[in-house]
Amino acid sequence: MSAGLSIRPGPDEHDAYYARYVELVPDRPIVDTLERQFSETDTLLAEATPGDETFRYEPSKWSLRESVGHVVDTERMFTFRALSIARGDPAPLPGMDQNLWAGQSNADARTMDALRDEWRAVRHATVLFFCSLDEAAWERRGVASERPVSVRALAWIVAGHELWHRELYRDRYVGRA
Repeated sequence: MSAGLSIRPGPDEHDAYYARYVELVPDRPIVDTLERQFSETDTLLAEATPGDETFRYEPSKWSLRESVGHVVDTERMFTFRALSIARGDPAPLPGMDQNLWAGQSNADARTMDALRDEWRAVRHATVLFFCSLDEAAWERRGVASERPVSVRALAWIVAGHELWHRELYRDRYVGRA
């Protein structure tokens, strides 16, 4: 197993904004975390009622469906960044306007089952990608959103972003509508 799988990224490997996500991730090989944690989030989302799915805890906040769509889109984007950097592409990668993306996602018109199926497929692809990396790829760094980031940090950010949103789902959506 590559050492990059279990080494927590240092603060110089990502923008300080992402520390809140990285800190949520347990100390164990990151691919194990990515494989294990999704089932817990998926189980929580399976408990959501139709009322929970369209609930907004504030008028300006996303619905649960939109939030799930956001996490799926963000996982794709973080993994694309990791792919680009792992392959040695020196091009700086753009940021994303999460509110614009969520507003254009059509997530509210989709069923939670469809969103969960999509996320499951994206997570499977994410895990397969990170499993394919050699030690050198884990160490590579690039620029995304005008900030330096490592491939390793991006894997931990994917995991932490999910954990961050799982807590929001538990605290503000599922069973609250």
